[in-house]
Amino acid sequence: MLKSEKERLVAELTEQLQKTDSLIVADYRGLTNSELRELRAKLRPHGARFTVVKNTLTRRAAEAAGADQLLALLEGPTAIAFVEADGDPVAVAKALSDTARQTKILTLRGGVLDGVHISGDDVETLAKLPPVDVLRGQLVGVIVAPLTQLIGLLTAPLRDLVGLIDARIAQLGESGAVTEAPAESAPADSATDEAPPVEEDTSSPQPEAADENEEE
Repeated sequence: MLKSEKERLVAELTEQLQKTDSLIVADYRGLTNSELRELRAKLRPHGARFTVVKNTLTRRAAEAAGADQLLALLEGPTAIAFVEADGDPVAVAKALSDTARQTKILTLRGGVLDGVHISGDDVETLAKLPPVDVLRGQLVGVIVAPLTQLIGLLTAPLRDLVGLIDARIAQLGESGAVTEAPAESAPADSATDEAPPVEEDTSSPQPEAADENEEE
């Protein structure tokens, strides 16, 4: 291979690694060309491109792209499934795992998931997860359930408090009606009230009976 061709491949791999947050590395040794084509066809709908690479060129590209976690996986015949930004890493891992199980040839070495190194066993675990849409629904359920419980905890005491306030208002209303009646009759029965004043007799004096007897 000419030097210019190598440099072009390194530049393309470097750009691909810089754009890719998730990838899976496999040993494809023993797969036929038809099996490789079939595997590529399985991965394409899930947003992944399966590429056979040369380790020496890929090491240079990984170093240039700062993808050091990839270096340890570049041993032996290597193929990389580059997952696009809108791809489905779970579906890609499942397709690769199914092919490895069916052919008993393909070997999953590991990879990078959202910038984090994962092992071959991690890829197998990833392949057993539900599809991304199902995972999103489960995640929403996990988030919403505690919120619903929290709202219930917050609103229940409020409802109880409102009920207590209403009951207290009713109780105070009933006790107020009972105490008002005695308050109205209190002035008439009170022992501390002053006696009514005695009116003076201003009428003219009547002649005494003694005077009438004297004339007789």
